[in-house]
Amino acid sequence: MPPTPPQLARWHEQVEELSAGAIRALSGEADLHFRGRRLHRGRQPLPLFGPHLAPALEQGDDAGSFRGAADGIALRLAHSDAALHRSLCPQPPVERLLFELLEQLRCESLADSAMPGVARNLRHRFDAWSRAYHHARLNETTRGMLLYTVAQISRSRVTGEPVMEETEDLIEGTRAELVPQLGTDLAGLRRQRHDQAAYALHALAIARAVAAMLAHGAEAAEQEAAARDGEEEEQATGFRVLMDFDPPAGEAGRLAQAGDARVLEGGSEAYRVFTRAYDREVAATALVRPDALRELRERLDARIARQAVQLPWLVRALQALLARPHADGWHDGQEEGLLDGRRLARLVALPTERRLFRAARTQPLADCAVTLLLDCSASMKEHAEWTAMLADVLARALERIGARCEVLGFTTGAWNGGRAQRDWQRAGRPARPGRLNELCHIVFKDAATPWRRARPGIAALLKPDLFREGVDGEALQWAAGRLAAQEAERRMLLVFSDGCPMDGATRLANGMHTLDRHLQQVAQRIEQQGQIALVGVGVGLDLSPYYAASHVLDLAHAGAGNAVFREVVGVLGGRVRR
Repeated sequence: MPPTPPQLARWHEQVEELSAGAIRALSGEADLHFRGRRLHRGRQPLPLFGPHLAPALEQGDDAGSFRGAADGIALRLAHSDAALHRSLCPQPPVERLLFELLEQLRCESLADSAMPGVARNLRHRFDAWSRAYHHARLNETTRGMLLYTVAQISRSRVTGEPVMEETEDLIEGTRAELVPQLGTDLAGLRRQRHDQAAYALHALAIARAVAAMLAHGAEAAEQEAAARDGEEEEQATGFRVLMDFDPPAGEAGRLAQAGDARVLEGGSEAYRVFTRAYDREVAATALVRPDALRELRERLDARIARQAVQLPWLVRALQALLARPHADGWHDGQEEGLLDGRRLARLVALPTERRLFRAARTQPLADCAVTLLLDCSASMKEHAEWTAMLADVLARALERIGARCEVLGFTTGAWNGGRAQRDWQRAGRPARPGRLNELCHIVFKDAATPWRRARPGIAALLKPDLFREGVDGEALQWAAGRLAAQEAERRMLLVFSDGCPMDGATRLANGMHTLDRHLQQVAQRIEQQGQIALVGVGVGLDLSPYYAASHVLDLAHAGAGNAVFREVVGVLGGRVRR
């Protein structure tokens, strides 16, 4: 049975965590991590260094491929002078592709001979990429075969390893044509691989020569491509021939998409709201009739009972994680500790008295405030019971350890813009109006309300018609503002969502990624301020394009017991992808 998209998202998260650890260990750089399927140094995304360094579970790549790609990236970071490489790198796309590939092969050839496993990993990954290229029929065109052959013979010359046996006969004719023209520079690659500048001269010569061959045969290649039907294009879908030299705007699949937006090109101040006249903040209990609230609460209690959560374990885990010892008076009459002057008179009256000391008494206290911000867009409706149960149980456990907890939600007051969009239409549909919908920010439990009194409000999460569309950026601003106003030593904000911001009216009037970019900017601003620990918890979705710290929950395959709560405790403890 093939894995579901949420399972793939979880596996990708785990594989990327392991890959990032391998890259950090081998390169010696501590601030490397994956975010949005792209390696980052701190907040700066790094480019793809070679077409063979982007394995994907969806394409059937195994763990060895991911480890080989990780080792290749680490060697590039360790052995390549980025400034020198940029100064020498040509601008034409084909020349740049080949120059980048040849520099990557140089770095891979410098793997320490004392670490033979690294060389095996690199060979495994390059062979997997070569087979995928071949099976995708990308080498059936003249241009595709030329690029493939150059990659094969260049790696063979630089590393001293033979070309892949499966396609050795296939490339023989093209290799025989190339070697007389490139032979001198191919030999120079191996000879100068320890000197990046000298190596680059040969790499540039090869890149220019191959680019000239491709340009010379461009007309024939176009005719060949036109003669083919759409079958080849369909078979090659999802396989990258060329590299991304710059950070990507977004990824497909169960990865949150984030791209460019015209409305936000001027910076964070460019985000606009057409009207706030219909926005509202409302208590959840005001949205549901009292008798319906009772029914929903009974349904939620039954769901929690079926889950069989061990609340005492959860309380102990949260206390160990969040509580700090605070002074709570003294233990008097101790046989060791600090001398208690009040008891010295007893020593005169009773020389054998030993209980003349006192010790500080401490009490674990969780001086922290935790906000759970729940996405109440339509796609979260299927997870309503899970999110309501998580919110209820966590709020109860946090209250027991003395932490303050808020449970907030966000949706819209209407579908497709509602009254805000109608006002925009009456105003003549001005261009780029900004956000076009009625915000509805819901307070299921505020920090001052005890869990027992907030139980009906939390149960309102099960009301189906609360779930409409979502403007995540403004909801995050709202929740962060409420949290910052609370007096606490630590503040933590967990955002539970299963998708990108979605408001149809705003997207149609402003562009596809207006809300996405605003969410990115709001999250980045909160993270930079450092007053709030912000974590994006994706429900079957990777939220790393938006949040520096993120985690993927697969609620669709979660069973009874504490497993999901154990993951959430780990999130609160900082065990997230960064």
